[in-house]
Order: sequence, then structure tokens, then C-alpha cells
Amino acid sequence: MRAVRITGDGVEVTEVDEPEGSGVMVDVVSSSICGTDLGLVAAGLSGFTLGHEFVGTVDGVAYAIEPTIYCGSCPECRVGATQRCVGEHGNLGIFVDGGLADRARVAPTALVALPEGLGPLAGCLVEPAAVSWHGLRRAAVEPGERVVVVGGGSIGLLAVAAAVAMGHPVDLVARHPHQRAAGERLGAGTPSGHYDVVIEAAGSAGGVAEGVELARPGGRMVLLGVFWDTVPVPGPASLVKELTFTPAMAYGRHDGIREVDEAAALLAGRPEIADALITHRFSLDDAAEAFRVATDRSAGAIKVVIEP
Repeated sequence: MRAVRITGDGVEVTEVDEPEGSGVMVDVVSSSICGTDLGLVAAGLSGFTLGHEFVGTVDGVAYAIEPTIYCGSCPECRVGATQRCVGEHGNLGIFVDGGLADRARVAPTALVALPEGLGPLAGCLVEPAAVSWHGLRRAAVEPGERVVVVGGGSIGLLAVAAAVAMGHPVDLVARHPHQRAAGERLGAGTPSGHYDVVIEAAGSAGGVAEGVELARPGGRMVLLGVFWDTVPVPGPASLVKELTFTPAMAYGRHDGIREVDEAAALLAGRPEIADALITHRFSLDDAAEAFRVATDRSAGAIKVVIEP
């Protein structure tokens, strides 16, 4: 079968064996490219099939996939923080074969039912939407607090959608005009003044610096973007303002509810989210071009989706 892997020549579609082992075999319907995928490519990491944002069918029924691998029995898993599993853990598509392929094998617990109103071609957004939903929950926004999102990529825009769904007015700082336009479609306002809560979704030194400037004294910043090295926190301004920094990683469970299911409900309730985010679609055979487009934010890409 076909699978997208990193080789010495970059991203390539290669022929690999059918997935083996335990679990459920899914026929992949759609898989989107994440900023983490682009980071893996830039680092030249290889030996596995990419793709952790995907939808597949089992006996003709479509499911989004929760790609987190967790033991289910360690102290973190028992309290619902499966993303912090300290037992046997991992993530499909990140050093473990993922869903940028014709087929993938997943644990039965990874299947996420698509609610009415969310089709399989947009269901690949469930995973990144869960990341943003978790970030907003980590922010613990109180009624009346001002919220701003820094970063207009898919995670930032989904954070806007999550904030709106939770009933919080939100503004957006985005670099490119098409990102700002997408943010407006989702309910984001124009930044002004200072904020109680800053969601840093750019994963960059500039994003953190701008977030620190936007935060009020005593404010809080959620680090939702992926940093591949030390987080560059501006010392003097953070110290003087006594800011609180809260990392947010992936998603888990609370009160017996999976955050991936909450994310699926968010997308089903607002179909315009997928319309605003998905800017490009490619076939699996054109994966190399899809990755090239995904790296060029200035050309209008937000979320690039690959469909076998």
C-alpha cells in the first residue's frame, strides 16, 4: 500500500507492507498536515509513516482517530490525563506509523464517532480542534475576562472557535491577511489594549514576545504552540507583570468525557469552521506537493488535506 514517509530526498510516497499487529484496520478517507509534521520533515526524521490528523472507515462507518497511545493504567491515565501517560505511550504518525497512507491500524479506543453534521472529509480537523479545546480549558477563562489568540495557523484559528463556543469574546493576532479573514469568519475581533488571557499558538519567539506585551499585569499565557527548543520568555516584562505561563499539550479526558468528542461536537455545530480552515486538498500521490504548499503560509495555506 502507499504511505507518506520522510526520506533523504524529503517527503515521498512509498510502497510499504500492510499494517500488522493488534487493533482495528481503517481505510483512510482524509488526513491533514500539521505543523508538527512540517517540523519532523525539517528535522529529517524518518522510519515511520506520517499523519496524526486523520479519518478512516471501519466496515463503511467513518471515524476520526485519536492518535494518542497510552497505557490506561498509570496515575496520569487514571485521572484522565492520557496525554501525560508515564507508561507505554506514543502517538500515531510521530515515530509510529500514522494515517498518511491508504490504511492504518489503530486501537479500538482510538475511534471517535463523527456526530451528525460532521462529514469524513472535514473530520480530520477533530484532532487539532481537540488540541485547541484543551488549551482553552487549561486557560480556565472566567466570565468577563479578555482573551486574545496569537497565531493565525490552524491551531490558533481553532482556539478562536473554541473560545467562542465556550462563550468568551476573543481577538486574534495573525501575520497574514487570509488568516485574519478566517479569524473574522470564526468570530475573532481586532486586538486592542491588554488581556487577562493570552493563547500563544504560533510556537515562536515572536509569538511569545507579542503575547507578553499583550498580557495585563497578573495575566496568564497558555503555551499552545509547539516549541522545538527552549521557550524564549522575555524575562523583564514577564517578571514585572508577574505573568503565569501554562503549557498545554494535546488532549485528554475530564469528568469521563473525551476532549476529542467535544472537539467533534464543536466542528459538527459550526460547519463554517472547516470551510474557513481547509484551503487546499490533494491526492495521496501528490503528497510532496501538498507538503510544499503547507509550508508556504504567505501563499494562502491554512490547513492542507490529503485524500487517498
